[in-house]
Amino acid sequence: MYKVLKNSWALFLGMGFIMMAYGFQSSLLGVRAVREEFSLTSTGFMMSGYFIGYFIGAITIPSLISRVGHIRVFAAFASLASLVILIHSVFINPFVWFILRVLTGICMVCIYTVAESWLNDRSSNKNRGSVLSIYMVILYGAIGVGMFLLNFSTPKDFQPFILISIITSFALIPILLTKKKPPKFKKIKVMKLKELYDASPFGMVSSLFYGTIQSALFTLLAVYAASMNFSIFEISLVTFMLAISGAISQFPVGKLSDIYDRRKVIIFSTFAASIFSILTLLVSRQIYLPGDLATSKNWFYVFLILFSFCSLPMFSLILAHTNDYIPKEKFVAAGAGLQFTFGLGAMSGPFLCSVLMNFVGANGFFIFLFFFHGLIGFFGVYRMGVRKTVENPDSQFVAMPQTITPAGIELNPTTEPIEEPKSADETKIVENIDFKDDNSLK
Repeated sequence: MYKVLKNSWALFLGMGFIMMAYGFQSSLLGVRAVREEFSLTSTGFMMSGYFIGYFIGAITIPSLISRVGHIRVFAAFASLASLVILIHSVFINPFVWFILRVLTGICMVCIYTVAESWLNDRSSNKNRGSVLSIYMVILYGAIGVGMFLLNFSTPKDFQPFILISIITSFALIPILLTKKKPPKFKKIKVMKLKELYDASPFGMVSSLFYGTIQSALFTLLAVYAASMNFSIFEISLVTFMLAISGAISQFPVGKLSDIYDRRKVIIFSTFAASIFSILTLLVSRQIYLPGDLATSKNWFYVFLILFSFCSLPMFSLILAHTNDYIPKEKFVAAGAGLQFTFGLGAMSGPFLCSVLMNFVGANGFFIFLFFFHGLIGFFGVYRMGVRKTVENPDSQFVAMPQTITPAGIELNPTTEPIEEPKSADETKIVENIDFKDDNSLK
């Protein structure tokens, strides 16, 4: 563990600041949209821009990195992300914010791809599981801390936008000053969607629906809370609990899926998430009232934590289930394919959820979560009647963030072996040998 931190501390520190700014930004824009009296549909449309940009970036960024290089691409897009957040404070308009969210999505997928390919390059078969675990803890922990920064200043001011820009810019310093040699980027093939569906229909369909759930959950929870008259501190507390409880739940739920039939664990988890979303809705009926008229929010917090505990491990469960039906050498390609279908669902999630909230009220947020979690569960029950469970000794649960890129999926210890990273001295020796060999040929 010490060696992992020693080799990658600059990258972990930089990503921590990036995710802190990202968590702060997501909550800030949702609350500011409510304060500016954007319609719920406009807010959902604006928030969906991030996932459209993420999807576009996931397709185009790998080619750019292979041509330009990791450091230049990372510096360019991290700087662009820092600039984009400042423009939000100048042009207060849903359509302008939609364009800016698209740009943010492109920037973030670039940052993730560079960071995860760098981590992958500095990892070996002995430590890549530890690297992935540290990376995930930093991502969720930093997002949670960033959400508490919502208390820094009122969302109606421009100071929070400046603070996000400062944090994002500061993240560049440890990464760009690192002495570590940047990795050689390799493109990862995505499994064709038909091949992925043939291998695991439940994995592909549930990934699509879960992308819809996750995008709506993380972008509109702050909007929901602001619409229900939560204070700024209460909004930051709610979003913090969502991120942290979801991160904690990954390991116990994953352990259960390695012991019992993985599909059953997915089905029980998704139906439990549906139940807790309805219970959260039921206890929230009076909390929007002002002052002493509002009921206590304690039960709301409890049910939201339980919902998050059941819902957030779902992507890792789906990935592990899909791996149950494919050979080991296709794990990374299948993961890339699932991330692609996840992105397709994520692009529509905030908009569809906001339309429902606009139609039935703010509590349409939890009705939306209940409906799509239920779809995953019922489709899983249907698939269990069609195909028997398969035991694949190469497949096991590995906790991963939903933002993971194909480069990050390679950190999964169950994927194909990777070479030991070469030290700087070894690299110089190899380069000298290659140079001598070239001269001898002459």
